[in-house]
Formats: sequence, structure tokens, C-alpha cells
Amino acid sequence: MTKDFLMVSDFTTEEILETFAIASDMKKDRRKYSKALEGETLAMIFEKPSLRTRTTFDVGIQQLGGFSLYLSPAEINLGKREGVHDVAKNLERMVQGIMIRTFGHDIVENMSKWASIPIINGLTDFSHPCQAMADFLTLQEVKGKLQGLKLTYVGDGNNVAHSLMDAGAMLGVDVTIGCPKGYEPNVMMYNLAVENAKKTGAKITIEHDPYKAVEGADAIYTDVWASMGQEAETAKRKQIFMSYQVNENLMKAANADAIFLHCLPAHRGDEVTDGVIDAPYSYVFQEAENRLHAQKAVMYQLMKK
Repeated sequence: MTKDFLMVSDFTTEEILETFAIASDMKKDRRKYSKALEGETLAMIFEKPSLRTRTTFDVGIQQLGGFSLYLSPAEINLGKREGVHDVAKNLERMVQGIMIRTFGHDIVENMSKWASIPIINGLTDFSHPCQAMADFLTLQEVKGKLQGLKLTYVGDGNNVAHSLMDAGAMLGVDVTIGCPKGYEPNVMMYNLAVENAKKTGAKITIEHDPYKAVEGADAIYTDVWASMGQEAETAKRKQIFMSYQVNENLMKAANADAIFLHCLPAHRGDEVTDGVIDAPYSYVFQEAENRLHAQKAVMYQLMKK
């Protein structure tokens, strides 16, 4: 198995499904794995703040019998106070794994290049693979399968959209990105997903009409319109994306049993209405919980001796 998890497709389809099986087992009985990573330490580098990433990795490594070390920008300030190479070479001698939540994807790639210990991508501006693992684990739990389902992401073609395409392609799930013109996903990521989808039969498509995008969807997914670092564009983006709001009417255009997903935090009244996020078909909090189980399984796969 690969030593790092920078993108979902760093794992093979079989490895992803195995990780889901382990995550499900951990969810049923967390004490069964309470010594799985006994004495192991995970360094957690945070250049961006987070409720779910911080909590789930911190709690997760401890539930596996290990320890966590929180490193804020004040401690490291990557690339300014100390270069990525030197941070990687220091930490590989002190801890057994590194989770990093940062801005540029090149930072995690360089950390992976220079550190001899497992690197887990907790989020970059390009991808959010741990979130996608929790998303598809949730979809599998609710629908009882993955192959042949359709997930539609409505909104900005951002890092979350990239990882959903990446995961869907590997798992045989059709993924449609419904976005305004000019806000499509990265072309390289789209092409990679399309190529990987050939092996599983998944369809990866981009659609600019949100109502066409959700036709036949088993799940509708959205994210905030302005991600961290894009706050200056909030007003402009609100005007552009308002017709892409996931509301009751848009949900009705999908399959009758379609579910709603969101990576959180949600800006209620913007990308999603209260009526949708609080509806019985919304699984956002089960999805958030599954960050814990999916990430525990990823750590177990990468860090177990």
C-alpha cells in the first residue's frame, strides 16, 4: 500500500473499499482497535483552522492508542520561518505520521517527497481527500452500495469538487459538477478523473444548468461559495451562485430518494436553505461523524506496523 494519502486515487479501488470496511468496523466497536497504533505519534500541521479536521484526527489517533501533536502556524509558518524540506526531515525523526492542512498542494507533495513517514492531506486548495472518503462512506451506508449511483455537486468547482470526482471515478460513482461558467474544476483534475473512470464505468461530467445537473441524482452535495482565502470575493460570488442554491425545488429535480450532503461549515441561506439541511434526507452530521471513522481507517492503513 502507498505510504501517503494526498489524493483519493493514491489508493487503489480495492484499497479504498478495504479502508471503508475497516472504518465501518471501527464505527461499530472503537475499543477493538484501541491499541492498533499504541505509542505512535501523529504530528498535525495546521496552516488553516478547522473544527472537524482538528477534532477527528486528534480524537481518532487517541482512540487508536496513539498521540497527537498540534502544530499551529505560530510554531512552523511553513516556507517562511522554516522550509518544508527541513520541517519534513525534522519530523520524520520524531513522529510516525504527519497530517497537514494547508494552502498550496505543492506543500503536501514536497512533504511527501522529503519525509520518510506517512503524509496525510488534511486539506489543500487543490484537494480534500479525507472529506471525500467520509462522503462516500456515508453514501455507501445510506444507499447500501456505491457502484452505479450518481452524485451531483452544485457550486464552485473547488478542492471538494476535485476530490469528489477523484473518488467517484475510483468507485464507479457518476459525478456531475453543476457550476457557473468560469468556475469549473481544474482541467488536470477533471482529465485524471475521466481517465480513472474508464476502469470503473463511472461518468464524470460538468453541467452549467443546476437543474439538468441534478437529474437522476442519488445525492446532491454543495459547499460554501467562497472558500478560505476568497473572502474578498464573497459579495461577487453570492450574485453569481445564487441560482445554484440547493433548495427544496432543486432537491425535487433529483431522484425521489436523493440525499443531501455538505462538507460543512454551511452558510445557511446561501448555498443551502434551512429546509434542506435540516430535512430527514440530509445526512450532513452523519457525514461529519464519518470523518472520524474514515480518517482512523486511513491512519490505520498507513501507520500500522
